Amino acid sequence: MAKDTFRGGVHPSGHKDLSRDVPLKVYETTGELVFPLSQHIGAPAAAVVKKNDQVLVGQIIAEAQGFVSANIICSCSGTVKAVEKRRTISGAMMDCIVVENDGKFTPAADYSSAEDISDISREEILARIKNAGIVGMGGAGFPAHVKFAPNNYLDVNWVIVNGAECEPYLTCDDQLMRGYADEIVEGLEIILRLFPDAKGVIAVEDNKPEAIAALEKASAGREGISVLPLKTKYPQGGEKSLIKVVAGLDFPRATLPAEVGCIVSNVGTVYAVQRAVVYREPLYRRAMTVTGDAVAEPSNLIVRTGTSLSEILQACGGIRDGVTLVKALAGGPMMGTALSSLDVPTQKVTNGLTLLGEDAVVTAQEQMSACLHCGRCATVCPVGLVPQLMAEAFEHNDLERYEGKLYGLECIECGSCTYICPAKRPLMQTFKRAKGEIAQKKREAQAAGGAR
Repeated sequence: MAKDTFRGGVHPSGHKDLSRDVPLKVYETTGELVFPLSQHIGAPAAAVVKKNDQVLVGQIIAEAQGFVSANIICSCSGTVKAVEKRRTISGAMMDCIVVENDGKFTPAADYSSAEDISDISREEILARIKNAGIVGMGGAGFPAHVKFAPNNYLDVNWVIVNGAECEPYLTCDDQLMRGYADEIVEGLEIILRLFPDAKGVIAVEDNKPEAIAALEKASAGREGISVLPLKTKYPQGGEKSLIKVVAGLDFPRATLPAEVGCIVSNVGTVYAVQRAVVYREPLYRRAMTVTGDAVAEPSNLIVRTGTSLSEILQACGGIRDGVTLVKALAGGPMMGTALSSLDVPTQKVTNGLTLLGEDAVVTAQEQMSACLHCGRCATVCPVGLVPQLMAEAFEHNDLERYEGKLYGLECIECGSCTYICPAKRPLMQTFKRAKGEIAQKKREAQAAGGAR
């Protein structure tokens, strides 16, 4: 291991005490379930069911389209009510499959019996992962069967399991590691079979001693697998941060981890791989945290995908007495998505619902001033960018400089610069807009070129 931490980073208040010691509990939804056809990076899946079709738990209801895409799996049994546009966590209206839940949760197959996988081939492992619809569950949503099949798989030296969970408030990964350490270690062993020369490292921030102890016990005597406690610092769970700490590697901009011999995967993804390969269980539920000073009963839940966030909140006692809900976030306060409504469905990447009685963004807007040119944003950027100059380039509509000279597309949107800025400038939000405008211009240019 090269270092105990990475360059830059910040130390926001964790607020993990609200839910860190609350064990995972299975929540069975009672309402209808809504499945967006795009819950992953890449092409949306295509619906293979229609109105009035009967569906079962674990059934593929939308199939992956193209190389980078993922199947959508039904998480309840019941009747398809519609295939129509519904509002999603992003705030956008998206094509969704709506299923009337019959409350029976009848499975499409037996997911309780473990199979002997001692002789299973590399191709079959990847096929089971693909069929299960597994994506990166730390937030990115990249299809797992694609990530685990790089052309240079023989050159991969490290498989890094991300158990950092550095986002404030969230504790579901902590509880998953405490309660399912054996399954996570077995999932890592399965992934390592895809990379013959790789070592496996489970990296966990040192504010999770119980999880570290559980994983060390589960991995004892397992060749090629170790547990690495990390310094607690945000964003310790970023891919580049983890690779720097575990493998001691820097790699060129616009380079994928596999190109420098590393595969990084969230603990939830690794657990899902174990379920898919050993039990042939598709990804139809996941762990998530419901927390914040505005929620009555902060909880860690195992929730079926497609469940409404408003229903999940009610399952946690609703809003705490005497508190007014001011801000709701899908995820945590650093990288989460602000919600205009809770009547939206959970997705494969939904790791938390944070409910707050105060909006720090509004407070910051009231205090915002001109840039002080202090340079603090550059000192905390884990990627080594200069946020001050990036913001100036965007404000002057110089997207060419933003992308080409300042490497603005390398921004991981961690929010460290915004957090540390004494002028309270919305730097991360600015960079999200910049990346969106650049992507839109590229789409328009591509369309114009095709039209010719």
